[in-house]
Amino acid sequence: MAETPQSGLLSVTDLCMYFPVGRRLPGQPQQYVRAVDGVTFSIQLSQTLGLVGESGCGKTTIGRIVTRLLEPTTGSVAFEGHDVTHLKGRGLRQFHPQVQIVFQDPYTSLNPRLSVEKIVAEPLVINRRGSQREILKRAHELLEAVGLPVRDGNRPPSEFSGGQRQRVAIARALALQPKLVVCDEPVSALDMSIQAKILNLLVDLQNQLHLTYLFISHDLSVVRLVSDWVAVMYLGRIAEAGPAESLFAKPLHPYTQALMTAVPDPHRRTGIQALSGEVPSNVRPPAGCRFHTRCPDKMPICEQHSPALRSVDGGRDAACFLYHDATETLS
Repeated sequence: MAETPQSGLLSVTDLCMYFPVGRRLPGQPQQYVRAVDGVTFSIQLSQTLGLVGESGCGKTTIGRIVTRLLEPTTGSVAFEGHDVTHLKGRGLRQFHPQVQIVFQDPYTSLNPRLSVEKIVAEPLVINRRGSQREILKRAHELLEAVGLPVRDGNRPPSEFSGGQRQRVAIARALALQPKLVVCDEPVSALDMSIQAKILNLLVDLQNQLHLTYLFISHDLSVVRLVSDWVAVMYLGRIAEAGPAESLFAKPLHPYTQALMTAVPDPHRRTGIQALSGEVPSNVRPPAGCRFHTRCPDKMPICEQHSPALRSVDGGRDAACFLYHDATETLS
């Protein structure tokens, strides 16, 4: 991708993740869900890359690969210039504290049997980061940092609201002072009135601690508030990417344009059609451009060839034949 050179804190190159489907019948090839199918991007230090797309596009799978909860089928992940794709044992134990994740559901991501201060302290205990007194002090500091009173630290998660639980999850993710935090739909399970508070908290913490975020969401309006760069995914591939300001001001790919119709904006251009039809199966994705079955601007070439993600202008990338010809295809 032209707009995110492979020299950032995190670099992902030609990433693919295929999950086998069912049992292979005699004489028949094994079928796979192509959850991620050739994705490349990087994230610069102290910036936020928003990864956005409809459910099933592969964005959460990428987040789990980046945190090494999954190992990709092919491709590579580099952190601070070092390949971490296949780390094992001691190398993986050294890597994990530097890259943490905030999960989508604050109701199931916290241990109901522990108090919130013990939940926040658990990573410190496991990694032996100080004495018992030092760890408890650090846990209290983290609770205060995310806006929770220390006096409530001995209460279980069940006594907290959804927004408060997500604050606990954020505090736990920050316990080991990571450089990169993957935020996997961190506000989608929360009420609208709480979402803005959590987003503001994430931005404030980023500014204070110089954090780098991979922010995953299906909601463009949320991504717009927190991202420096945005990559729009469709059916396992990136359709468009670029600086957040220019991407939202002038979306290039027909898919991005259609997604914009769901974002409240009184200044939106007229004439953009909303998406119609269903997302095709990622077991048998369409030939050619994967979006052509739903695209209002499709051309004959779109049914035959798959457009590569190529630079258009101003640091913007798009995978669309409206901007490239058939000689630039993705095999």
